[in-house]
Amino acid sequence: MQFLLAFIVAAPLLGAAAALLPAPPGLKGRSPEQAVLRHGVTVTGVILAAAIALTLGFDHDAPSRFQATTDISWIPALDVRIHLGVDGISLPLLLMTALLFFLCALYSYFKFPEGPSPKAFVALLLVLESGTLATFAVLDLLLFFLAFEMVLIPMYFLIARWGGAQRQAAAWKFILYTLLGSVVMLLGLLLIGLKSGTFDMVALASDNGRELSHTTQLLAVLSIGIGLAVKTPMWPLHSWLPDAHTAAPTVGSVLLAGVLLKMGTYGFVRILLPVTPDGMQTLAPYLGAFAAVGIVYGSLACLALARKGNKGDLKRLIAYSSVGHMGFVLLGIASMTPTGVNGALFANIAHGLITGLLFFLVGALKDRYGTADLDTLAGATGAALYGRAPRFGAFLAFAAVASLGLPGLAGFWGEMLALFGAFDPAEGLSRPAFLTYTAVGAFGTLLTAAYLLIVVRRVCMGDPKAGPELAVADIQRYEFAAWTPLVALTVLAGLWPAVLLGLTDPAVQKLLAGGNS
Repeated sequence: MQFLLAFIVAAPLLGAAAALLPAPPGLKGRSPEQAVLRHGVTVTGVILAAAIALTLGFDHDAPSRFQATTDISWIPALDVRIHLGVDGISLPLLLMTALLFFLCALYSYFKFPEGPSPKAFVALLLVLESGTLATFAVLDLLLFFLAFEMVLIPMYFLIARWGGAQRQAAAWKFILYTLLGSVVMLLGLLLIGLKSGTFDMVALASDNGRELSHTTQLLAVLSIGIGLAVKTPMWPLHSWLPDAHTAAPTVGSVLLAGVLLKMGTYGFVRILLPVTPDGMQTLAPYLGAFAAVGIVYGSLACLALARKGNKGDLKRLIAYSSVGHMGFVLLGIASMTPTGVNGALFANIAHGLITGLLFFLVGALKDRYGTADLDTLAGATGAALYGRAPRFGAFLAFAAVASLGLPGLAGFWGEMLALFGAFDPAEGLSRPAFLTYTAVGAFGTLLTAAYLLIVVRRVCMGDPKAGPELAVADIQRYEFAAWTPLVALTVLAGLWPAVLLGLTDPAVQKLLAGGNS
């Protein structure tokens, strides 16, 4: 188990280095480009297999305990350690990350985005995977920061080199926003480490902020929270996201929504809630307010983009929907209750599966039509996917109703539990304020249903004989292989939420109790 976790974190870096080397003659296949893309599928597949083995070997009777731990001294003068471990909070995120990277590598093997050589693409993809997996596995504040920052350069180049229109501006906006947020976050992490005398996240969580004054905790929550909020992204620090999603290649959008956004909310749960509980309690009402505004803002922006005549880009619309969905995650965290935090973690996984599927579908739709503009796709009567490509239309309709939170699918449980947590927040928080946030969030669910149903009506329905585009390819085999696991897991998590909640709840209970089970 210890070896498996270290292998999962380090192997993508070795795979990235190998991707830049010439392919052995016997492995080239039809071309060196095909060989390096196959290398990406192989490495991400091995990482996924290792993550599944780690999950099977995980002691499910003790999910609140860190398992598969490695603890090696790295910088003794600062007491910085190479400390790895997983519990019920990080294990689902680790597994979902490995799955999404494998599906993206598989999709890219058959549908490589326009741009430079696949060698750099595969190497960047694997470096990105290593950084995201490390973020969910490290248990040292400085290592967390290094892993958190490790993803920026690969994602910048994926957008800038393989993206679509306005890709350079979108890539610069992405990296400037996240770098500025990270600088502020580093100050907060250093403040905690220097004031408490350790950067070990397990020791800090067990201490539960007793070594930190209230002022120190407030400053730490403000600085670290800003950096995490940019990555989440929280309104009003979200403006880099729509541009990045619109310009990114399909797999870049899938990974940005499915994995990178989770790093911010994970930091709130793993660091701020257990390490600075007093500071979080003071600022939680403000976090809840921003979350509630973000829910409604994201939904209203999507409604505006979905309206006929507004030239709304479908990728941009789904990006704004992420602002709303992540608002539910932040609202659950702000409640500081086991119900709310469990809801936030469940919504994290649900959003990764569902929105990852949506970006796969919209990217494929753009490849078929040459545009993601909703007015162009829908024409006068609708794009009529049900008539022109029925299986494609069924997948898109499924992803839409899953995203709006249909009961029985994964999207329902996270949002419901987050709202329940806000309805009865932790002791010491203003219940009238959180009741207001609950009402606003519930209204946001109605707006979410409205814009997603408009999208389904305009894209899936209509007259299949109208307009010039009569021949639209239905789902190809490689698309079916890349998308079906996300559909299956969305249904499984919706029908059997205890699988995920059974992992997260004991860990959350211990985390909120100050390290005591």
